[in-house]
Amino acid sequence: MADSAPPPRKVLVPIANGTEPIEAVITIDVLRRAGADVTVASAEKSNDLRVGATWGLNLVADSLVSDCAQTAFDLVSLPGGMPGASTLRDCQVLESLVRKQAAEGRLFAAICAAPAVALGSWGLLKGLKATCYPSFMEKFPSDVTAVESRVQLDGQVVTSRGPGTAMEYAVALVEKLYGKEKADEVAGPMVMRSNHGDEYTVTELNPVQWTFNDTPQILVPIANGTEEMEAIMIIDTLRRAKANVVVASVEDKVEIVASRKVKIVADVLLEEAAKLSFNLIVLPGGLPGAQAFSKSEKLVNLLKKQMESNRPYGAICASPAIVLEPHGLLEGKKATAFPGLCNKLSDKSHAENRVLVDGNLITSRGPGTSMEFSLAIVEKFFCRQKALELAKTMVFINP
Repeated sequence: MADSAPPPRKVLVPIANGTEPIEAVITIDVLRRAGADVTVASAEKSNDLRVGATWGLNLVADSLVSDCAQTAFDLVSLPGGMPGASTLRDCQVLESLVRKQAAEGRLFAAICAAPAVALGSWGLLKGLKATCYPSFMEKFPSDVTAVESRVQLDGQVVTSRGPGTAMEYAVALVEKLYGKEKADEVAGPMVMRSNHGDEYTVTELNPVQWTFNDTPQILVPIANGTEEMEAIMIIDTLRRAKANVVVASVEDKVEIVASRKVKIVADVLLEEAAKLSFNLIVLPGGLPGAQAFSKSEKLVNLLKKQMESNRPYGAICASPAIVLEPHGLLEGKKATAFPGLCNKLSDKSHAENRVLVDGNLITSRGPGTSMEFSLAIVEKFFCRQKALELAKTMVFINP
């Protein structure tokens, strides 16, 4: 008889008010893709499961850190963001949990501000090589060897630099837990870049000026089954660029459960958002989410109006093929989509591009192209210089 499969690896990702959502969500999503049993736990003293992450993004935890005190985890991974990283540092249950991880030789990890703010201050990086967000490097204690790697592994500790390194970090965690083969299997469908840290490129056809009055008004719809990494990277990056982003649920309530079971709270329901006018409507992917978009008459009508009035609209991953194509929103346009769905595009001539702008339309391929996609939007509304500065701030391209 074949052996039964080993139990899934148990992972804890604590979050708090002021946690960087890209770092938290990418870690959770990628580890769940690998089959890990990930608990998202709130470290808030108020015992609130709902957490206000940075950039106005609201996430809902699965449990409280205090409920996890007696659980043995194969990995504990701390996202960054301030003041989130300080709250994690000050959470005594979390500190003793991570100390126990270290004492028992189990894996622990942190990204952005958290390696210096939490792990460093707990004395858990002593004699190790570690990295963190560039402006926090001097906060490492003197007994830590600070290095500028995008992801640094030393023994049972993994550290990384920021939102723009979160995907590489998450894949490194999969490799530590499951091995290289599993890491490659998970990374493949995400369409990651091969040249991390380099400047990114965007292919543009039929260039037109994207305009706005004071601030770009951008609608990002979400639904149950939306790909959370894509949604969060788009919202977070565009809000950093000072765009006004309205996150609207196409479901009958504001809280949605995304494709890897991350719970995200939208700002409004779509019918509220539909009363407003937008400079851009941009759809994240995720197959069930894209199917929900395609069935939403209200959303499809908004997209059609957007196209008819020559205002920009865009989609990533499953959404170009599942939403835009069947509703005639790609007519006469070149587009790309998730590699496995490009056969649904009537014109596949430019489908190999990671990010493709054709006039007022922007499309892209998957989670691993989300940051380039978001930065290309920043570029269209502002300028390449602004997009590159933002990419450096997020450590997507090396500062």
